[in-house]
Amino acid sequence: MNRIDAKFAALKKKGEAALIPFVTAGDPDMATSLKILHALEEGGADAIELGVPFSDPMADGATIQRASERALKGGATLPRVLEMVRKFRRQSSVPLILFGYYNPIFRYGLRRFVRDAAAVGVDGVLCVDLPPEESGELARHAAKAGLDLIFLLAPTSDGERIRLVARKGRGFIYYVSVTGVTGARQQLEGHLQSQVERIRRYSRLPVGVGFGISRPEHAARIASFADAAVVGSALIAELEKTARNADKPKRAAAFIRRLKRAMRQVAKPSHQRAG
Repeated sequence: MNRIDAKFAALKKKGEAALIPFVTAGDPDMATSLKILHALEEGGADAIELGVPFSDPMADGATIQRASERALKGGATLPRVLEMVRKFRRQSSVPLILFGYYNPIFRYGLRRFVRDAAAVGVDGVLCVDLPPEESGELARHAAKAGLDLIFLLAPTSDGERIRLVARKGRGFIYYVSVTGVTGARQQLEGHLQSQVERIRRYSRLPVGVGFGISRPEHAARIASFADAAVVGSALIAELEKTARNADKPKRAAAFIRRLKRAMRQVAKPSHQRAG
């Protein structure tokens, strides 16, 4: 059982959902970014999605686009991101998922990428623009290296696509709550619970919900029926509120702590949770 599977199993026993924050590696710089990762764990993150900065992040809204731009200007590269993970692993065992786009991975070399990612302590990979139909080569290398390849589903996903992701995915299924790009929203869509229940009819993998979660009450609502809440744009926007890099880790920990506290308030014994 890898770190992702173990974390979801442990949370299920406690009747809790996972809180999975997303941050862009290298934003605002590599040293501060590493401190933010530790702060997220301190604040209560159950797993972390670490974004690999990319020059054309087509799935991301303005907030994460700005984070990628800052990271790239600061010299963030895929090798430097992997080195940061290596340093993080010296003091942490929290599950860590690399979240990014196919081009940097392809340029790095698929076999080399999964080998190096596994060696530094990455647990899973979510490649936003790699559809499951075209994931065979990366999936084979990832399986050999022990990395979970995680896929997205959206409100437009039909039964055939859900079955495909259920068959090919590992770790958990990431359900995108809206049709569109990332970004904090004032309200969550009304269909979320029914969509998560629909996905569960096809798969026993945990289901996480992301895109648009920005407040403690949002995270609590997701935790009441899903297995994980993924929070990205709202966290990065929170970090942007302070200009001093030295203050960003503390602010990150406080934000995550508020979300996790709200999620724990809706925790249920494992025999009462769906899935």
